Amino acid sequence: MYILLTIVHVVICLFLVIVVLLQSGKAADLAGAFGGMGSQTTFGPRGSATVLSKATTIAAALFMVTSLSLAILATRGAGAASSVLDRNKAKTTTTVPAQPAKPAGPAGIQVTPQVGGSVPQKTETVPVKPVPAPQPKK
Repeated sequence: MYILLTIVHVVICLFLVIVVLLQSGKAADLAGAFGGMGSQTTFGPRGSATVLSKATTIAAALFMVTSLSLAILATRGAGAASSVLDRNKAKTTTTVPAQPAKPAGPAGIQVTPQVGGSVPQKTETVPVKPVPAPQPKK
């Protein structure tokens, strides 16, 4: 449904652009070039509605309807997440597989070197010296 509505929306957009570009301006005569208007109305003379103006009105109405429909379908399909960041957190937490914990030696930390993001070559234990607890000042 969403893909079909998107295709219809794009076709209406193209039709609307073509119809608007085919229309002639209201002041397209010689007097309009020098600032003269055909009558004393605010926006110039208003003639009868032509086929192109009716097609523009219908295409604009359909464009608004399909735009609102696509917006409603997009928000309905977004789920319960309240923001983009929440949706991103949900995607990353579910798609990242959990790695089993590797037991460390008694006095060391497990280090797994990786070369260029490839599979680890070997695992080695690096010894760590214990840090003495700080003594209280007298």
